[in-house]
Amino acid sequence: MIRHIKFTAATVALLSATAFFVPHGVAEPQGGADLLLRGGTVYTGDAAPFRGDVAIRGERIVYVGPKAPGTAVRTIDATGLIVAPGFIDPHAHVNDALASKDPATRLVLPFLTQGVTTAFIGVDGGGSPDVARIFGIADSGAGGDGEAGLEQSSRDFGINFGAYVGLGAVRSQVVGAADRPPTAAELGQMTALVDKAMCDGALGLSTGLFYAPQSYARRDEVVALAKVAAARGGIYDSHIRDESSYTIGLAGAVEEALAVGRGAGIPVHIAHIKALGVDVHGQAGAIIARIEKAQKAGQVVHADQYPWSASGTGLSAALLPRWAQDGGRAAMLERFDDAATMARMRPEIAENLRRRGGAAALLITSGPAAFEGKTLEQVATDRKIDPVDAAILILKQREAGVASFNQDEADIAAFMARPWVVTSSDASQGHPRYYASYARKYATYVKEKGVLDLGTFIRQSSFATARLFGLEGRGELKAGAFADVIAFDPATFAPRADYAHPALFSTGMRFVTVNGALAIENGEPTGRAGGWPLPRKAAGAGCR
Repeated sequence: MIRHIKFTAATVALLSATAFFVPHGVAEPQGGADLLLRGGTVYTGDAAPFRGDVAIRGERIVYVGPKAPGTAVRTIDATGLIVAPGFIDPHAHVNDALASKDPATRLVLPFLTQGVTTAFIGVDGGGSPDVARIFGIADSGAGGDGEAGLEQSSRDFGINFGAYVGLGAVRSQVVGAADRPPTAAELGQMTALVDKAMCDGALGLSTGLFYAPQSYARRDEVVALAKVAAARGGIYDSHIRDESSYTIGLAGAVEEALAVGRGAGIPVHIAHIKALGVDVHGQAGAIIARIEKAQKAGQVVHADQYPWSASGTGLSAALLPRWAQDGGRAAMLERFDDAATMARMRPEIAENLRRRGGAAALLITSGPAAFEGKTLEQVATDRKIDPVDAAILILKQREAGVASFNQDEADIAAFMARPWVVTSSDASQGHPRYYASYARKYATYVKEKGVLDLGTFIRQSSFATARLFGLEGRGELKAGAFADVIAFDPATFAPRADYAHPALFSTGMRFVTVNGALAIENGEPTGRAGGWPLPRKAAGAGCR
C-alpha cells in the first residue's frame, strides 16, 4: 500500500511510501509506567512545544502531555531538557558496526550519543540483495557491504535499522565490474534479485550512479530495476550520477533521477543533496526550483542532507575517470603502468582535482597510514611530486578515503531550509559526520547561524523522515508509539568531532531510549541494546 500526501511549501508532511514496517510483536501497554520523563520541554515532532511529561511502559509510549497520571517505576527529572522523538538517519554507512561480532560496536554509540535511534543501511547502491539474512529472517548465503550475519537471533543492536537493496551489489553479482549493459538473461537475474529483496523487507532500490560499476548502468537498466521495487511499494533512493560537473552535470543528474521516478512510477529520494565543486556553486536555487516544479506536477520527490561542507568518498571515485576503473582494481593498476594510457588519464585526473577545489581541498582520512591526516597537497609537497602523481602513488598502495571540501555554505543553507529535505549523516569512518552530524546541525545551523529553528530541526530529524518513509509508530511522541525518545541539554548539545579528530562523541545528549530500553543515562551509555531490524512489508502478490 502506498499513500501520498500533496506537497506544499508550508509542510514537510510528504509521505512517499507507507507500507508498514513490521516490528517485533508487542501488546498495547496498560497500567503504570516503567519510565517517566517529567517536566521537560516536549517537542512531539509535529506540534508546538510544551512543558510536560512523557511516560513509557515496555516498548511503547503510554502518555504525552502536561502531567502524567499514576506512578512510574522510575522518574527522571527532565527540567531544562528538550524531550523529542529519537532521530532517524535515512542515509548511513553503519553496516559494519551492525554486523560486528563485538556487542559494544553493535550499540553504534556514535549515533546514540547524538540521539539517532534508527538508520537506513544499504545506501549508495551497496545494499546486499540478501536482505533476509540482514534482517535475520532466513539463514541464506553471505551478504555484501558488511551486511552478512545480522541475524536477530544472535545479534543485539543499539539502534533500529532498515535496509535497501542496491544496484551496485546486484550488478556486481550478476555482471561484475565490466563497463557493459547486462544481457536480457542477466537483467532477468537482476530483477529477480531485487524482487526477492523487496519481498524480504527492503525499503526500495538504492543506487550510487556516480560510482563504478554502477556508473556503467544506463537509465533503462535502472528503470527496469526500479519498476520491480515500485511494484512492491518501495522507494528509489539515489546518489545521483553527477553532483558536480563530471559527466552530465548536477542539473542533468537530478533530471535523470526524476526521469527514473516517472519511468518506474516510484517515489524518488535524492541522497545527500548538494552542489559539489566550484563549477556548480550557486546552483542550489535552480535545483530546488526544478524539484519543486516536479512536486507541483504530482511527482513524489524528497531528499536528505548532511550538515558538512566536506563530502566523504574514495580517492579513486573523486579523481579517476570511470573508464579507468572498468574491470576493477586489477585493471586500474595495469593502466597506471601503461604510459600511453596515463597520458590520457593524467589530464582528466587534474581536471577532477580542479573541480573539487584543488589538492589542498582533499584530506586523506583513511588508507595508507603514512598519508592519513594529510591533504593531497601536503603529500605532494612532502614527496616533491605533482598532486596527480601523489594521488597515483597512494592508489597504487591501496584505496584511500578522503574528505573533500567542495561545498558552499549558501548552497547548504538553501537546501536545508526546504521542507522536503531531511537530516542525514552519510556516516562513514574517518569523517566527523559519523559522530557529529545531528549535533553539528543543531549547534551550527540552529544556534549559531539561525538557518532553522529548533522545532524545524527536530521535525527534519524525526517526524518528517518517518512520514516520508512510512515508519509507522516512530518519529513522533504520542501514546502508542514506539518509545524511541531522547532528552538533550540545549545549552551543551554539541559536536566534539572535527576533521582532525573525527572519532569523538558528541556532548549534551542526556537520555536516550530505544524501544523503551534506556541506552543513554545521564549522558553515559548503559550498554543496553534496544534496537530492532525493521523489515518493510512488501506490497503486491507473489512473495513467498
